[in-house]
Amino acid sequence: MSTVSSRDTATGSAAARPVNLPLRKRGWDIFFIVMFSLFSITCIISDAIPTLGIPQTATTTNILAQWNYTYSSQYDPLYQHEALWLRFITGTSAFVYLPFYILLIVCLVKGFNWIQLFAVIYATMIISLTAIPIFGVEFFGPVGERTPNPVVFLLYNGPYVLVPLLLLIRMRKPLPFTRRF
Repeated sequence: MSTVSSRDTATGSAAARPVNLPLRKRGWDIFFIVMFSLFSITCIISDAIPTLGIPQTATTTNILAQWNYTYSSQYDPLYQHEALWLRFITGTSAFVYLPFYILLIVCLVKGFNWIQLFAVIYATMIISLTAIPIFGVEFFGPVGERTPNPVVFLLYNGPYVLVPLLLLIRMRKPLPFTRRF
């Protein structure tokens, strides 16, 4: 008759659990850390301004509003209209996604696998609640709201859809930090 101590059981279950790879071996996670760090900055620059109702004009004294005006007057006329539905989207970005980006960065660095579900929810929200309506209006909406330069618009805004899509693919299986991708 063999006896199994609680220590042996704990050790056995710990040995069965896969170990997270170190960050240096998870190149995609380093990519995500860089991109979501940049997204954090652009949330403050681009999304907080219209959400807070700060006028985006050529003569404003707010430098962030001036940057937004310069971009939107050349490539993104929808962004100048400040429609209520668009303010809800920018508000979600500035005040919901921004804290999530910071949390996601920490989880990517530390390898906290519990972020997986939240990352999937975030990526799905971005694709369905942000990309579809905004890109839809930018390409198929009324003439005054359509982008005059689709290529430049996509260069600026494409990463905000492509990176979450890649994150969604990255988080497709349990324990994402135990594998490279």
